[in-house]
Amino acid sequence: MTDLRLGVLGYGLRGSLARIAHRPGAGSRVTALADHDVTARTEAAVAFPGALISTDHRKVVEDPDVDAVVILTPDHTHAQLACEALRENKPVFVEKPLEIGIEACDEILRTAYETGTRLYVGHNMRHMPVVRLMRDIIGRGDIGEVKTVWVRHFVAYGGDWYFKDWHAERQHTTGLLLQKAAHDIDVLHWLAGGYTRQVQALGDLMVYGDNPNRREPGEPKTDDWYTKDGHWPPHTQRDLNPVIDVEDVSLVNMRLDNGVLASYQQCHFTPDYWRNYTVIGDAGRLENFGDGPGGVVKVWNRRRSSYRPEADAEYPVPDAQDEGGHGGSDPLLIEEFVRFVREGGRTDTSPVAARMAVAAGVRATQSLREGGAPREVPVLDPELIAYFERGQTR
Repeated sequence: MTDLRLGVLGYGLRGSLARIAHRPGAGSRVTALADHDVTARTEAAVAFPGALISTDHRKVVEDPDVDAVVILTPDHTHAQLACEALRENKPVFVEKPLEIGIEACDEILRTAYETGTRLYVGHNMRHMPVVRLMRDIIGRGDIGEVKTVWVRHFVAYGGDWYFKDWHAERQHTTGLLLQKAAHDIDVLHWLAGGYTRQVQALGDLMVYGDNPNRREPGEPKTDDWYTKDGHWPPHTQRDLNPVIDVEDVSLVNMRLDNGVLASYQQCHFTPDYWRNYTVIGDAGRLENFGDGPGGVVKVWNRRRSSYRPEADAEYPVPDAQDEGGHGGSDPLLIEEFVRFVREGGRTDTSPVAARMAVAAGVRATQSLREGGAPREVPVLDPELIAYFERGQTR
């Protein structure tokens, strides 16, 4: 089997996905890449010997020697780039979130539908062992029918990852309820078996808003911009982005279309970085303690009681080999994309679900900035839903 030839747009922090996908002789390889940044292009030339390296994305999208396009650029560029590639009949991988607006997401899905070109969205958490474990527990009925889901997201490295570059600006992300929470909203929807129809949110810029230690406009990030050991507490962060206008603490309430009630909380004060899911059904509840190797999912489902740390069942989070980040999910994500490009069929990730995660995040952000006013989440065209549920076939 010949390698699938991949063209990559963008080689920033998620350039790790391109490196995972570059497996000459093993199914896929990067043959072309475009990025505006000279340092990124220099690093890409080393990582992908012989590949076409350019500043112009069109040279990648229109290259006859590119079989599929992988989009790893900032969120607000996804619709333009994805639609161009889809119209060139190149299957497309779009990193999450799908886009920063509902209309832009719908444009991508509509273009994929009209061209018949395959679209894949990089919601890698659907491949994370802890998420798979929780979904399996729910699927076999251990807690009964899901009634409510609570998600707490502790973000220890927020200053390093989101407030030192374009992630800190509304014009590029809308807000972290898209850029960051799209992961968890998608997982929440997957576990609950429904999509958000109504949201209400509160939030503020509480952690980094008053920090005056910012770079000058146009000044690049420092070489030591990220560290797991320093920058604590949060106010000791330095060289933050010149513009910071997205919230770093948020609380969201959601009503899903199947009656499930859910909540999501995100905080960048916290010293520890992990996600805590509590899923309550009509016959029990589950909760994860840790979301990677060494973590455990506990289930209480046999009797009523006061607080008891000993659960009725405990399941260790599988120790997946973390070659590509995110608990080993990134290699599985790329593997599924390559298979999908070659063979088609259904995938565990879903363009419809990706759109619904963005739609919930957009409306929650609007609610947050309107003082908590409830907002309705617009439904997607049923014709598009049916198309993608069929595995993108007519």
